[in-house]
Amino acid sequence: MTNKDLALFEELFKESPEIKYPKDWEVISGTIIKIEKKNILVNVNNQFTGLVISKEVGNTVDLSELKAGQAIDVMVLGDSIERGLLILSLKRANQIKNLSNLAKYNESSEVIHVKPTEANKWGLLVDIDGLKGFIPVSQLTPLHYPRVEWADPEKILEHLNGLIGLDFKVRVINVDENGKKIIFSEKAAIEEDRTKALTSLKEGAIVEWVVSGILSYGLFVTFEGLEWLVHVSEIDWGHVTDPSKFAKVWMKVKVKVIGLDNEKISLSIKRLKENPWDVLAKKYKLGDSIVAPISRISKFGAFMDLEGGIQGLIHLSEISHGVVKDIRDHIKVGEEVTAKIINFEPTKKRIGLSLKALQKAPKWTVKKAPAKKVEALEEDKIDAEVAETKKAAVKKAPAKKVAEKKEEVKKEETK
Repeated sequence: MTNKDLALFEELFKESPEIKYPKDWEVISGTIIKIEKKNILVNVNNQFTGLVISKEVGNTVDLSELKAGQAIDVMVLGDSIERGLLILSLKRANQIKNLSNLAKYNESSEVIHVKPTEANKWGLLVDIDGLKGFIPVSQLTPLHYPRVEWADPEKILEHLNGLIGLDFKVRVINVDENGKKIIFSEKAAIEEDRTKALTSLKEGAIVEWVVSGILSYGLFVTFEGLEWLVHVSEIDWGHVTDPSKFAKVWMKVKVKVIGLDNEKISLSIKRLKENPWDVLAKKYKLGDSIVAPISRISKFGAFMDLEGGIQGLIHLSEISHGVVKDIRDHIKVGEEVTAKIINFEPTKKRIGLSLKALQKAPKWTVKKAPAKKVEALEEDKIDAEVAETKKAAVKKAPAKKVAEKKEEVKKEETK
């Protein structure tokens, strides 16, 4: 090589860009070359080629939104001498970015969206590109809170598992610099909505609520972050023994606001319908006959299933004129019967019914004993009286003799 060639080579070397070797765990910028089988090939500063394998892409990245020529930030994990490639991670670069963002969200109280990936009996776990966050049960809104009888752990976990994959609006309420303790709150995210909803409700308003829980004493319903109870007595005008027959969790139901006292709300479903006692009073009066099926039988009577779920009682004493040992010998559940209204007080929600009032009363007769039997009975009675007299005389005799003996003794002593 001549001196002229060496000079030219040195000149070209000076003009070429300086090669910068990226360090492990360093976050660098690159440009997507192509995406194939969920792997991403990346051009780094036109000097190196790097590869993001599928498991390092991350669960918050939608590959369909990435295109060749698009700039991305990646973390260097090392290099592959055999392949001549840098080993890169999009997920870990995003973790650093996400951790920084979460710290900002914590300070600003900004509402973000997350999707739970797992559940345990204490709450829901969230995975943001490997950053583990947690939504405690206590921080769930009424719509998602696990309302189960007796706080059964198995039922709580079953409920929480049903929330995996759903979109949650949350606020970051705790995040440490290492990303080891990230806590989200769904309740905090809807606090403003809850305040607005509370001020918007008026007595008499009819609002669509969502059923969030069903217990033996009523239905829990939620509206814009508010949750309240529709007591079992306000579900239906009839006798409600099982609230689950009237609604299911997540079902939308129309509810009437019947009372407001600061933050205390009284709700009713049954008052959206006309009072069946008023309907019954318009159609029937005392002494009328009414036709309806038997709904249940108890020890003290049978119940007729009247209009609007009203249960009318036929007392045991009103089943039949005769002695009733077992009501089921006279009527069966499901049987349609006709009864007479013998007591009717709609304002007090009372109605008394009778089957025997519509039955023909039997003629009761007293059988007379034959004359001969009567005479025999009289003779037996006389004989019994005579026998008693003789018996009394026998008992008295010894006492008289004792008295006479005492008298004789006294006379002897005076001599």
